[in-house]
Amino acid sequence: MDALTRRRFLLASAAAGGAAALAAGGVGLAELLATATGGDGPDPGEGPDKLVIVTLYGGNDGLNTVVPYADPAYHSARPELAYDPERVLHLDESLGLNPVMTGFKRLWDSKQLGVVLGVGYPRPDRSHFRSMDIWQTASPAVPVPTGWVGRWLDGTKASAEAAVSFEPALPPLLVGATRVGACVALGGLQLPQGIDAELVAALGRIQDGESELEMHAAEAYRDFLRIDKLVRQAENAELPADAGDLSLLSSTATGGGSSLAAQLALVTRCVEAGVPTRVYSVSLGGFDTHANERVGHESLLKQLDEALSAFVHRLARTRAGRRVTVVVYSEFGRRVRANASDGTDHGTAGPLFVMGPRTVGGLYGEQPSLTDLDNGDLKATTDFRDVFGTLIGSVLQADPAEYLNGYEAKLLPLVRTGI
Repeated sequence: MDALTRRRFLLASAAAGGAAALAAGGVGLAELLATATGGDGPDPGEGPDKLVIVTLYGGNDGLNTVVPYADPAYHSARPELAYDPERVLHLDESLGLNPVMTGFKRLWDSKQLGVVLGVGYPRPDRSHFRSMDIWQTASPAVPVPTGWVGRWLDGTKASAEAAVSFEPALPPLLVGATRVGACVALGGLQLPQGIDAELVAALGRIQDGESELEMHAAEAYRDFLRIDKLVRQAENAELPADAGDLSLLSSTATGGGSSLAAQLALVTRCVEAGVPTRVYSVSLGGFDTHANERVGHESLLKQLDEALSAFVHRLARTRAGRRVTVVVYSEFGRRVRANASDGTDHGTAGPLFVMGPRTVGGLYGEQPSLTDLDNGDLKATTDFRDVFGTLIGSVLQADPAEYLNGYEAKLLPLVRTGI
């Protein structure tokens, strides 16, 4: 590639955000694992704490996830959808988990599951897109172009592999003003037709006399190849003797694997191989349950339950894994009253889960009233920024106000220090 062609390509990439999109949108697992310390580096268990963020897209029905089984208003509002008290997995005398969430119940019994009640934000928005944007940017009042993890990347001047998504596309959560996380493809690195690794490497080589914009674009291409190499290295790294068989993580009771389980298996591989990533983002979709909710919602919760309970059980087996904390959220809950299609429509507040070996298990916050409603919806009792702020402080060891647009988070005792 001649210098003039290269320069024009870099300028076009930078101007259109193409380099960042390439670096963040199509990285292979092998690239990420290449940053692993492997057997020759320091013990992964000596590294920093890590956070796994699980997004449930579509608006999870919180009332049928953490069930207020003892409240007559619950049974009255959704007679066809409500669970009988004897079927619910009791957490206390009034709340219990959905009957299919037996793995979460085991985590609860072992005090590795924290359930935060009534989580939402002021002036709730029932649009999937706007509400998810609020959660991922931590800015309920006005739209902003950066995610709260992306701002952490900016503030710490972190490299691309510090925050990694195993989702199909990079979520806004990991986009900063000057830094961006990496999006690792489950199937490995796949370059467009006519483009090979040698060409990408040529684009990433800095040349004399280049502008800051050109150098930034070139750096993105270098990140693209470096992260793919990192993942390959972790893929081949020798794991701790006590880690066990990784294939057990991605299997379910029915013998199949879910997309979430596959994503978590990659997180496990990276954590145990010593990849320096601090934040992982994974997801499960399909929670927009407007009709015939019961069967579909139970199927999704079963996938969530099996994948995450196996993941947390696996984490507890290694020193590196015991430094991982998981948070599970959705963009909003559902309406209190069922609709005419045996489903539920977009609502507001819902429960949020924090889990892992360092989690201080129990109930946090206050369950919203099912009779004192806001136009038929639950009134949030916990601001989601209080939870994310807690995780920024306790897991990422950073100042929550710096990355929550100045919001002063009320910190919760969700995560214990040390391992």
